Amino acid sequence: MTDTKADIALIGLAVMGQNLILNMNDHGSVVCAFNRTTSKVDDFLNNEAKGTKVVGAHSLKEMVSKLKKPRRVMILVKAGAAVDSFIDQLIPLLDKGDIIIDGGNSEYQDTQRRCKKLAELGLLYVGSGVSGGEEGARYGPSLMPGGHKEAWPHIKPIFQGIAAKADGEPCCDWVGEDGAGHYVKMVHNGIEYGDMQLICEAYHLMKDALGMSSGEMSEVFDEWNKGELDSFLIEITANILKYKDDDGSYLVEKIRDAAGQKGTGKWTAISGLEYGMPVTLIAESVFARCLSSIKDERVKASTVLSGPSDTKFKGDKKEFIESIRKALYASKIVSYAQGFMLLREAAAKFGWKLNYGGIALMWRGGCIIRSVFLGKIKEAFDKNSDLSNLLLDKFFSDAIHECQDGWRQVVSQAVLLGIPTPALSCALAFFDGYRSARVPANLIQAQRDYFGAHTYELDADPGKFVHTNWTGTGGNISASTYQA
Repeated sequence: MTDTKADIALIGLAVMGQNLILNMNDHGSVVCAFNRTTSKVDDFLNNEAKGTKVVGAHSLKEMVSKLKKPRRVMILVKAGAAVDSFIDQLIPLLDKGDIIIDGGNSEYQDTQRRCKKLAELGLLYVGSGVSGGEEGARYGPSLMPGGHKEAWPHIKPIFQGIAAKADGEPCCDWVGEDGAGHYVKMVHNGIEYGDMQLICEAYHLMKDALGMSSGEMSEVFDEWNKGELDSFLIEITANILKYKDDDGSYLVEKIRDAAGQKGTGKWTAISGLEYGMPVTLIAESVFARCLSSIKDERVKASTVLSGPSDTKFKGDKKEFIESIRKALYASKIVSYAQGFMLLREAAAKFGWKLNYGGIALMWRGGCIIRSVFLGKIKEAFDKNSDLSNLLLDKFFSDAIHECQDGWRQVVSQAVLLGIPTPALSCALAFFDGYRSARVPANLIQAQRDYFGAHTYELDADPGKFVHTNWTGTGGNISASTYQA
């Protein structure tokens, strides 16, 4: 009986859970499957898992009894209360040193809380980001585990075995303490929002400014996928654009232009605001989805508000397409630079020892933002692990400088033609702000001091906050508690 005990249990038999189990089975692990609706366990064993070594359980107690020690239990259910509920039910069934892994899209603060709670009970907790969708789960996801490091040796062979491989290396490594794994996954999803919005703006420009058909645009994206922009999202965009419906028309043009979201991009933007990091492109991408969702209001506004009379680009079409490619590439660099700025700030705040090159490798394969580009990010951090910003690495600064003229041309033309490009535009604004030795914040500080006595620093004496009685009637008392 002992020999047949399972290596790991997985709770939650939706498609992602089923595919991860089958992937683990393919790589030699015996998995015990459990689902709250236990009939799903039997259905899975009799269909998708038929002929495999997968075993089932009809109660959590039975599931735990079928596991080798230390017991490893992975939960793949909806984030929030459902995860807490399963943890509470598992606690009395487990012994000290047993491991609970949350593979859902949990908020990192929840993972921090759960790590602390379970450590007090002698249990090891892991919060792991899992990316790659259903196909990734089945054939090789990107996995981002963090939490109690003592758990890592016990789950490493299973996780690295099932992970995607990039240049022979598994797209999975230990990320860091408590909520680090889920934080890194959250930033991954925020960057994903940015990548998708940038691609959509390139599509919008080609469609409206150049009047290109979906088929023509598909060829352009296909071509771009052979160069610097080679990535999963560019590849699927080319495939989507050429897909025809049963009546022979392009399906994408029939889809309602109101985008949904599950919240991880929003969490990234909120985290940027919380820690004072300007993840402007991610935030704009979230707001672009919000704007898209008020479809009825936009339709009404389109009958009242008008833009430029001329909405077609008059110059060289081929040159403008190349400029769009450059704008997309430069903005993508900015997006990743912002994402890694946020990771660095969170690591400093929580005392995480993040390996930024390792994170780039984890994203190099298996996940939604996988691209050739991430290899360059890994190289940048391998050269200088203390790199404060990707834009300061020679490869990326050279790339931005080479793309800059085309980028500016695209953003200015978009404004003149009345085509919204929030992500491309704010990426350029960030770049111009970041490269400016002086920005107009001196005037903001003067204004704050004038109306609220919030104080300011002088260039000649940074670190010393002073207040000016600007009107002669406001007094000399400063609101020092409001310094920011």
